[in-house]
Amino acid sequence: MLWTIISILLLFWLIGLVLDIAGGLIHIVLVIVLVVFIIRMIRGK
Repeated sequence: MLWTIISILLLFWLIGLVLDIAGGLIHIVLVIVLVVFIIRMIRGK
């Protein structure tokens, strides 16, 4: 489930990067997801 969400967000990020859609919003969301992912990896879940 987590990998699916990460994959979808990375896809949206790449599309936004190429088409310059959504400005900095998608980058903020990507950073939040990355932080949550790192926290989950550290806790071992």
